[in-house]
Amino acid sequence: MNSPLKVAVLGCGSVGSQVVRLLGEQADDLAARVGARVELVGVAVRRLDAPREVDVPADLLTTDAAALVAREDVDVVIEVIGGIEPARTLILSALENGASVVTANKALLAEDGPTLFEAAEKAGRDLYYEAAVAGAIPILRPLRESLAGDKVTRVLGIVNGTTNFILDKMDTSGAGFADALEEAQALGYAEADPTADVEGFDAAAKAAILASLAFHSRVTAADVHREGIVDVSAGDVRSAREMNSVVKLLAIAELRKGDGDEEAVSVRVHPAMIPRSHPLASVREAYNAVFVESEAAGQLMFYGPGAGGSPTASAVLGDLVTVARNHRQGTRGVGESAYADRAVLPMGETRTRYHVAIDVDDKAGVLAAVALAFAEHGVSIQTVRQEGRGDDAQLVVVSHEATDAALAATVDHLRDMDIVREVTSVMRVEGTEE
Repeated sequence: MNSPLKVAVLGCGSVGSQVVRLLGEQADDLAARVGARVELVGVAVRRLDAPREVDVPADLLTTDAAALVAREDVDVVIEVIGGIEPARTLILSALENGASVVTANKALLAEDGPTLFEAAEKAGRDLYYEAAVAGAIPILRPLRESLAGDKVTRVLGIVNGTTNFILDKMDTSGAGFADALEEAQALGYAEADPTADVEGFDAAAKAAILASLAFHSRVTAADVHREGIVDVSAGDVRSAREMNSVVKLLAIAELRKGDGDEEAVSVRVHPAMIPRSHPLASVREAYNAVFVESEAAGQLMFYGPGAGGSPTASAVLGDLVTVARNHRQGTRGVGESAYADRAVLPMGETRTRYHVAIDVDDKAGVLAAVALAFAEHGVSIQTVRQEGRGDDAQLVVVSHEATDAALAATVDHLRDMDIVREVTSVMRVEGTEE
């Protein structure tokens, strides 16, 4: 057995503590898989006396993360503190000082990934980040390696467990958003401040990472059209059920034709109705799933727990084994692949479908006037039905695919019509059109 591989861990929260636990419990197996002992030499924390899920020897704990990553004997730094700073500075320092890095930091990768990749390339070190998207589900490695000989055309996923739990409860119990969120918080699926989840920020960061890998182009969180689920009502969920559909918060990255008929990347996160026959419709509670479409392999789905300390730590250790093997062999893995350099389409040019519920006057000619409003903006209607009579009259329209800008203009037009009392619901529709 060769000299041990020395590892430093930044952060000892829910993920970091499980990384430390697994490094101890699986020490013999890790040594056999790597070909050398994996030795934990330091754990950086904010407070030495904070309560932790696992016991960490006092001599390993330090509040000086900068000094830990600058140690000459550290071979790999595992960063699980999250956020932008000080994580970015610490990762860059680790790379500059000759250590490879394993990180779960989706926010940093989505905001400033190129800086990190360039630093890793310059240092000749690895930067691995499987745990940044969908917890224990192996999705980044298949995109980066297993499908490297194929052309991925679309990635469609449920990548946030909190929102999936909330929407699932709304579907199965008829609860409103507020009640479902309260239950998610009580069960520990949602934070006290759930903004990052319910407003779609978490999913948008993951969508940027997925799009960058799938389409070999630099995509940041700022490029992702983002809508959360706070405005999804029990009525929206009920309407979806009547269409034999379900509402999910989807991260969607796909290749589309842009200017000059060149391929461009469309990336968006928003709630959408999908048919119950779609594989993603059966993803329940806090689970995640990513559906990948490629030219040669066809359709693939990756499913499992998308968050939590142990699942995420599993992905971290998977990366650690790969990085450790590379270190022993004096090689490095695949770095950033951005050769395609495709443009990112604005949301208005993205083609999608809409489900629109409209409170209307119950009189002759209303349906024709609504249909004309759609036609004036070049939007074809797939289905339309009337619900209720008199003051309760409502039209529910599902469009064929059109640009999002045309659909948005149609909704604005409807809101200005005298015969329309209110546009009560607007939601995109994904899945088979016919």
